[in-house]
Amino acid sequence: MAWHVYILRCRDGSLYTGISTDVRKRLEKHNAGKGAAYTRSRKPVLLLWSACMKTESAARKREAKIKKWSKVEKEEFIINRDKKQTE
Repeated sequence: MAWHVYILRCRDGSLYTGISTDVRKRLEKHNAGKGAAYTRSRKPVLLLWSACMKTESAARKREAKIKKWSKVEKEEFIINRDKKQTE
């Protein structure tokens, strides 16, 4: 089973990072108010980025690393990833 790390943008502009085995379903849960407590009052949320990891442990480690970044660092990461994908 593949695990994914993802970053969401909430309605208030804040960013949320999480992990899931099914990002699409998890996004639906967040937007239905049945996801993380953080996103319940900040929906709708928009998926900005996700990456597939080989194991749950790897996904949790990546999530923890991203959560330590400042919002500016997360925004730069997303922008740089988008630039690399369109080049």
